[in-house]
Amino acid sequence: MLRLVQPHGGGDLKPLLLSGDALAAERARATDLPRVTLTSRETGDLIMMGIGGFTPLEGFMGKADWERVCAEMQTADGLFWPIPITLSTDPGTADSITEGSDIALVDGETDEIMGTMTVTEKYAIDKNFECEHVFKTTDAEHPGVAVVQAQGEVNLAGPVRVLSQGEFPSRYGELFLSPAQTRAVFEKNGWTTVAAFQTRNPMHRSHEYLAKIAIEVCDGVLIHSLLGKLKAGDIPADVRARSIDTLIANYFVENTVLQAGYPLDMRYAGPREALLHAVFRQNYGCSHLIVGRDHAGVGDYYGPFDAHHIFDEIPEGALETQALKIDWTFWCYKCEGMASMKTCPHEAGDRLLLSGTKLRKALSEGDEVPGEFSRPEVLAILREHYARIADEDKVEIKMSGHSAR
Repeated sequence: MLRLVQPHGGGDLKPLLLSGDALAAERARATDLPRVTLTSRETGDLIMMGIGGFTPLEGFMGKADWERVCAEMQTADGLFWPIPITLSTDPGTADSITEGSDIALVDGETDEIMGTMTVTEKYAIDKNFECEHVFKTTDAEHPGVAVVQAQGEVNLAGPVRVLSQGEFPSRYGELFLSPAQTRAVFEKNGWTTVAAFQTRNPMHRSHEYLAKIAIEVCDGVLIHSLLGKLKAGDIPADVRARSIDTLIANYFVENTVLQAGYPLDMRYAGPREALLHAVFRQNYGCSHLIVGRDHAGVGDYYGPFDAHHIFDEIPEGALETQALKIDWTFWCYKCEGMASMKTCPHEAGDRLLLSGTKLRKALSEGDEVPGEFSRPEVLAILREHYARIADEDKVEIKMSGHSAR
């Protein structure tokens, strides 16, 4: 009998979000606990644990797990995991907390109590060690490195009980789906092979082409948008969602695509983040992850296909979800359509290379965007968004890295 891929770790989904009487009791108890403030990244990680997206994790990682995940991409007990999931605080707060005691986990932006944790360990971290392994750089200009270097000096570890999904369900409505919910849709549709398309941008013609390649070999595609924090100048999630909905309605066969979102911030960890994307997409029920050019990269910190290569370097059986690796894609004027390096024999001058950065730059500066770059229905929504932004609030978008080529 055909089935969806199993959750990561080979067991059942492990959502840590409490409900009913247990939720009410823990919320009441949490108001009297010492409070630890979460960064945006930590809040997103906690919510992912709550909805089962980080199955089989049961909380924030201790020192042995942190160190081994950084160096070897597996926890102390051998579970494959490519990026540490940790909670940091300042030494003063850490000194006031006793190991074995409980704390309340508070969203730093909304002041909402998001969960509770039993602190089993406190440990100092070597931030450069983490950055060198996860990001392959300690350059402070790298946005992921900057986040790690800005975090507290001490990590707190222990099992969590999640009390809230924050503002995501109310803000994003049907777009915010848990792994159990996406799996239910896949099963209802009769899909057993599903490719995840990771995006933090509106979809241009190259993205559309990647998704359609996946539909040729899988039963369906999950267009999975990041709902957490991005870089300044990126397009908000609600605008992205409207443009993607329009693209699906006009240019995809009915019931071949599901759009959903997930609550993480971008880490910009390139190859390592591609592996994390595959881990939690396995929990969402996806058999494949589309991995194109410069997946989860930034600037020139990673080669354009480093995220392809890393899937060949991990142990066999580490992941059930497989990479669907796709070469450079572009519009070719001689082919008169979308193509890739594997299918197009023509010269570079015949090709229009597409990127989200190029699209954002053109739209923010009011430049003309050719139809070969993006669908007109999508462009109309994006132009409306940029028309609402005052000139003084616009962020200059610089071309760098692989998107500039």
